[in-house]
Amino acid sequence: MTRPIPLTRALISVSDKTGLLDFAKALAARGVELLSTGGTAKTLREAGLSVRDVAEVTGFPEMMDGRVKTLHPAVHGGLLALRDNQEHLAAMKAHQIEAIDLLVVNLYPFEETVAKGGDYAECIENIDIGGPAMIRAAAKNHAFVTTVVDVDDYAAVLAEMDENDGAIGYPFRQKLAQIAYARTAAYDAAVSTWMAGAIGEETPRRRAFAGTLAQTLRYGENPHQSAAFYLDGTDRPGVATAKQLQGKELSYNNINDTDAAFELVAEFGTDKPTVAIIKHANPCGVATGDTVIEAYKRAFDCDRTSAFGGIIALNKPLDAATAEEITKIFSEVIIAPSVEEAAKEVIAKKKNVRLLETGGLPDPMAAITTYRQVAGGFLVQGKDNGAITPDDLKVVTKRQPTQAELQDLLFAWKVAKHVKSNAIIYVKDGATVGVGAGQMSRVDSTRIAARKAQDMMEACGMDQTPTKGSVVASDAFFPFADGLITAAEAGATAIIQPGGSMRDQEVIDAANERGLAMVFTGMRHFRH
Repeated sequence: MTRPIPLTRALISVSDKTGLLDFAKALAARGVELLSTGGTAKTLREAGLSVRDVAEVTGFPEMMDGRVKTLHPAVHGGLLALRDNQEHLAAMKAHQIEAIDLLVVNLYPFEETVAKGGDYAECIENIDIGGPAMIRAAAKNHAFVTTVVDVDDYAAVLAEMDENDGAIGYPFRQKLAQIAYARTAAYDAAVSTWMAGAIGEETPRRRAFAGTLAQTLRYGENPHQSAAFYLDGTDRPGVATAKQLQGKELSYNNINDTDAAFELVAEFGTDKPTVAIIKHANPCGVATGDTVIEAYKRAFDCDRTSAFGGIIALNKPLDAATAEEITKIFSEVIIAPSVEEAAKEVIAKKKNVRLLETGGLPDPMAAITTYRQVAGGFLVQGKDNGAITPDDLKVVTKRQPTQAELQDLLFAWKVAKHVKSNAIIYVKDGATVGVGAGQMSRVDSTRIAARKAQDMMEACGMDQTPTKGSVVASDAFFPFADGLITAAEAGATAIIQPGGSMRDQEVIDAANERGLAMVFTGMRHFRH
């Protein structure tokens, strides 16, 4: 039926009782009879509301520790019956089944149980059965039944009733039905994903993904593309969980770049102030310093031109002095674990700058599943959480790297992980001085990064290119010696790369001929 359906009877059974009492009181005030179960019924009665127990309707008590309470024809018949079908109406009359016009259910807190580290048995016990069954039944019968699964929809239901003299319109019932099915799908996805991990199934035959709308975006990568931002329910610190303190709404590209920036800076932990400046998902400058402002200045110097309109990520609290320095040019987004009050006042003068506070750094070593859509399917992989220590390095040249070179090599390797392949990064004294990203040829990336360093020399008024005495990281092996030779000609003294090429010896020989130190990691960091 596409006409508005009056609400006369509601079944309410919720785990999350946020807003419950106000909503239930409003329904009762509009003449809606309330049916309920267990703890929900108790909460409503304690608030002075008249409530019928579902056990009274079914003729069966709740049993098996609450596992069985709504799985009964008196409930599902009341939800599924077609009110314009005479056979259905006759069956309802014969079996004394009362119609249920509104179902209000939110599910057992399975996701929350997993998030807090519940053991296997506890997680299993928090898989809701009756709730999803009722939701699917009510949503299927949205021609007659209104289904509410989100507390955010309580006010909208009441407004709809007021607009339709106590009834709910068909388009609104359709909308809530779609939300209901998405919720049960997300719930089942959470259960199946958790179970795959719990039983060690890395590539389950079937896999489901789900998300909750955070915001509708003005457009995607380009104005002719529609876009939206969905949350997966995890609490990993970053753009998805951050509090936006000021600025315009984040765009699709803002979100993508800000995530890239914050994930990069998290690689360096909190031991030493580190700043990353990102443009189009690639770093144009990354540096450490004794202070946050020093780290920012050194990151900015790497590519002052590209830094304009970029994303700035910090691993330490944003202070006023650094904020003053940052606001000397335009930046799209600033993201930090926290922001000092004085810094907020500084940034407030630049109203268009988006300022995000995350409350912490993400763990770069966490095991996370990532996925990307391709035509006809999804590519799924574990997040690149690979890391190396000095003990993992294999020196393959005659010359050993110095301690200073070793520190810079490890720094450069962390940055390389976050640069689009083919990636070449020159680093000197804990700061990038040239970045070559996303080229079809590795030698081209080497040349571009060296050219960027020359631009830095000119912009900063240096006497010589900062690649003199620098180290170089390559995200994958050098297939030929030409890339290494180009880096040596630019003044690099040490190289870090995975190794594993058929021509490794040729590359090693070229390094030895030029007095370079080179280490192999045995690990690559392709990023496409």
